Amino acid sequence: MAERVIFHVDANSAFLSWSAAYRVKVLGEETDLRDVPSVVAGDKESRHSIILAKSIPAKKYGIQTGEPLFQALEKCPELTVVEPDYALYVQASRHFVELLRQFSPAVEQYSIDEAWVDMTGTERLWGAPRLAAEQMRRRIWEELGFTVNVGISSNKLLAKMAGDFEKPNKVHTLFPEEVEEKFWPLPVRDLFLVGAATERKLKLLGIYNIGDLAHADVRVLKKRLGKQGETIWHFANGRNADAVTPEPAENKGYGNSTTTPQDVTSTEQAHQVLLSLCETVGMRLRRDDKCGGCVTVHLRTNEFAHFSHQSVLRGATNLTSEIFEAACRIFDEMWDKVTPLRQLGVQVTRLSREPYQQFDFFSGLTPQQFERKLRLDETVDALRDKYGEDVIRRAKFAGSSEPHMAGGLGKERRTGVTKPVPKEF
Repeated sequence: MAERVIFHVDANSAFLSWSAAYRVKVLGEETDLRDVPSVVAGDKESRHSIILAKSIPAKKYGIQTGEPLFQALEKCPELTVVEPDYALYVQASRHFVELLRQFSPAVEQYSIDEAWVDMTGTERLWGAPRLAAEQMRRRIWEELGFTVNVGISSNKLLAKMAGDFEKPNKVHTLFPEEVEEKFWPLPVRDLFLVGAATERKLKLLGIYNIGDLAHADVRVLKKRLGKQGETIWHFANGRNADAVTPEPAENKGYGNSTTTPQDVTSTEQAHQVLLSLCETVGMRLRRDDKCGGCVTVHLRTNEFAHFSHQSVLRGATNLTSEIFEAACRIFDEMWDKVTPLRQLGVQVTRLSREPYQQFDFFSGLTPQQFERKLRLDETVDALRDKYGEDVIRRAKFAGSSEPHMAGGLGKERRTGVTKPVPKEF
């Protein structure tokens, strides 16, 4: 049986690279964003505008992905700021994955800009792993116009870690026999699933690099960190048996959250934000033919304290109005009507394929009424898919500057309305 060969392919600074490639190859611009200090970020006036991607020249100014835009502009006043174009990014991601599938049918997309490819048994087609990776990297550059890092190993974890080595536009290997030399000297924070809080706990145990973790007593790690301690101990030793799964796992829940431009200080204002979130959550549920039986509301204060509450419904639903009613009820019970809020979120879980309701004298909703409301929601979804989400909105948002559909996805990604993007960029 052939040894497994797994590639992890990661687009370098994807959002900026895709914007740059489109501007050069399609719009014919002379300046390549990748050659100047530039970033992809949202509205300059929005307080939650952060850096989504940066160029290498911007990195030299100390600009970091995830930092507030105003801080980046303080470091580099001449910084070129480009707003994100999610329609473009979705199209670029599709072309990216389509090209990977030309090398192997076993492609698992991990995020919009990275994927694993199972290349086991393809040597007669593409040659040795490093040769195949170089062909893949070169074709992505020549045909799509952006660079990638390719990590190669015998499992998904080590392939991903290899892909995070020196960037950009590189191919790296990290096979089990290379772990001691290439992997163990790295800071423990570099290990997959180790965040800042876990790093602090590990340092209290005298664990500073991945090698320290690999040689630690797993019983102590389990006692201090629970199940995660054992998981990262296996990771530090290069162990991971997960297969590349081409089909994505089903969602266990549907949710959206939004950071508001100003603090939310009234119930009416909060309900409007909740409705905008329920619109997008309900639309996604109906699109995937799912219903949910539990609604959770998440709140974050202006001092960044987070708390949440949930409520189990009388049945399973994907009606926007029912999700909204539950969200408002939960919100009214949990908020003290005093503390300013900067972020609100709505999540629907306990999913099922079919709606079901407990209709009785007290429910206030007959089966016929439920069916009519569902047909109305589906009609609105169809109009928004065809003409864009702004074609129709609820009267509650008439004359309001607030978005009537809010959440983590841009409107181009929530609907089918996208501008045409040639494949060869």
